[in-house]
Amino acid sequence: MATAPASFLDPAMLARISDLALLARTVVDGFMHGQHRSLRKGSSLDFAEHRSYQPGDDLRRIDWRVYGRTDRFYIKEYDADTNAGVIFALDASGSMDFGSGAVTKFDYARFLVASLAWLSKSQGDRIGLATFKEELVDVVPPSVRHLQLLLHTLARAKAAGPSRLVHSISRIGHLTTRTGIVVLVTDCYEQPEALGRAVAALRMGGHDVIVFHLVDPAEKQLPGDMPATFEDAESGALLPLRPGELRDKYNTLITAHHAALQERFTSAGADYVRLDTSEPLDRALHAYLDARLARSRVR
Repeated sequence: MATAPASFLDPAMLARISDLALLARTVVDGFMHGQHRSLRKGSSLDFAEHRSYQPGDDLRRIDWRVYGRTDRFYIKEYDADTNAGVIFALDASGSMDFGSGAVTKFDYARFLVASLAWLSKSQGDRIGLATFKEELVDVVPPSVRHLQLLLHTLARAKAAGPSRLVHSISRIGHLTTRTGIVVLVTDCYEQPEALGRAVAALRMGGHDVIVFHLVDPAEKQLPGDMPATFEDAESGALLPLRPGELRDKYNTLITAHHAALQERFTSAGADYVRLDTSEPLDRALHAYLDARLARSRVR
């Protein structure tokens, strides 16, 4: 599979672009330049299936050859008719403001959401956004016309304060009466069992769910060897630690946490993608495309 030039997808380079619309277009154009697969089964003009005529349907869509054989009216449906409603749910709590490298988790999350929204809009999807902390903060309802509003909302969003991740996920499921795709972007600092139940509830409501779990490189292995005081990004609590003495235990706990998240989300029927914020965005974009392709085949 061809890949985009790394310069189009590198977080350090993207951090120098202040305009999210330009950033999203740069990422998607660069990615699609090296991409040989469509987001769906084929182009928007590819025939998918027939369905019975319903009052109000466009008469130009009637398949008259089928009518001649069956004396019944059938409508031709195409892949573009399966366009979805996509809600991007972005964690804006204080822990997302951490970054040991060129970008914070929140910076990376905004780059990711902007790029996926641009990609979805190019396919004709209805796109919306919900940012959340303890409660939902900003909500952009899904619409084919809301790309610029979504990007503007992303640009002014700030990561700060405590979160109630499970509570917010349950609220997101009620933002639309139409089933669609929920793309959750978070650092998953919550009990895996509770997160799994919240995502399972979204799935029971008919939504497809893709979880992007963002991890800063320093979170994979407790940094430093000298005694240091660590501050909780959400509560402000201070904790004196000796990283060198705790590193093995920390590595065991963080590995177990990640494994439990994967097991819970997968069991709930969601797509789970863990992303290192120092890595280019191509893995996230490929994961999104793969999930959409799988769903379009089912539908």
